[in-house]
Amino acid sequence: MSWEVWSYYGLWGTAGLWVILIGTFLLFLPFHRRVQRKPAGIFLAFAAAYALEMYGIPFSLYLVLWGTGKQLPVGVLWGHTLSGWIGMTGHYIYLGLLLIGGSLIVAGWTQVYYAAWSRPESEATLVRGGVYRYLRHPQYVGLMLVSLGALIDWATLPLLILWPVLVRQYVRLAAQEERMLATKFGGEWREYAAGTGRFLPRLFRRAERPGKATNRCCATRRSKRGGGRG
Repeated sequence: MSWEVWSYYGLWGTAGLWVILIGTFLLFLPFHRRVQRKPAGIFLAFAAAYALEMYGIPFSLYLVLWGTGKQLPVGVLWGHTLSGWIGMTGHYIYLGLLLIGGSLIVAGWTQVYYAAWSRPESEATLVRGGVYRYLRHPQYVGLMLVSLGALIDWATLPLLILWPVLVRQYVRLAAQEERMLATKFGGEWREYAAGTGRFLPRLFRRAERPGKATNRCCATRRSKRGGGRG
């Protein structure tokens, strides 16, 4: 098992390609305001740390060895998480979360794009359909799930430190965006938010009032003054 894990390291081209792919992916996500660049930067740092310790060098292992003089077993801060006890289960969980999280990101981005960013700003509306019927910030949920999966798959010291910071940034960003949307859409936004979970679906949702459109999801047009939903 130890020899197999060591075969992952030294693949610097793979590590670099991973970071480039994640960086390119982030370019397609909306950054309408400077405040949204910080969480994206932390996510990119998280992805770089993941790639470095999976394909480059076992930094956490060397750090602990230097600090304590003790060799960590495979699966503890290097290699697939707890692989000596649960095998590849963590990796399979990661693949599942990657699929779910990626689907949420793509679905949320697509809905916001066609509802707002592809239209004149004056035509942007508050919409409630699709994935936004269940989550107010599906893209942020998707990013947190993908990063959580990576942490479960290959837990290291940098990832254990960065993940709570990343989550905190997205929680703060979501709250800031919601204050902006409440100002822009008023009662319509408050009614929508009352029946929809921020990061988790609500089990019991209030029924739509007659006459209200139900095929709308939340979005605002990208602009220097405005901001979109995650």
